[in-house]
Amino acid sequence: MILARIILGLLDLAPMSGYDLKRHFDTTINHFWSADRAQIYRTLARLVEDGLVTVETLAGAKAPDRHEHRITPEGRDALREWLTSELDRQPERDAFLARLFFAGSLDDAELAGLLARYRAAAQEQLDALEAIRASTPPPADRRARLRIVTLNCGLTRTRAELDWLDEVTKELT
Repeated sequence: MILARIILGLLDLAPMSGYDLKRHFDTTINHFWSADRAQIYRTLARLVEDGLVTVETLAGAKAPDRHEHRITPEGRDALREWLTSELDRQPERDAFLARLFFAGSLDDAELAGLLARYRAAAQEQLDALEAIRASTPPPADRRARLRIVTLNCGLTRTRAELDWLDEVTKELT
């Protein structure tokens, strides 16, 4: 259900194809939500079936036809209902923390390698988020400001994670 509401939120920003939605997942909201292409297309089909989204096929000149999805008034109502409903805190699943929890049998070099690989991935994430932030123009309205504050949250969390990794590395290696 959350994926469906996130897709409705993206479509509330602008009409998009499935490809456009996947690009947004990969480049703008990946610091707080991810979805693969199959999940996106399955969810889009269900949203169309439920009348929350319409799809229009636009003929491609020298490219394949484009299937543009638009949120319907019922979709906006469903989005608003979700945005104003009680928060349902989702349990986090973190594969790295699961590995770290069970890493007691690794030797020093293996543990250092695990921490270094995760640090490199976190640094890559921070670099990507900083690049997005640097290329984002000043917000023109509240919608844009809200997108920036979620980006800032991703930046703050990733920096804190890197600081934590530095402490763990010092303590354990």
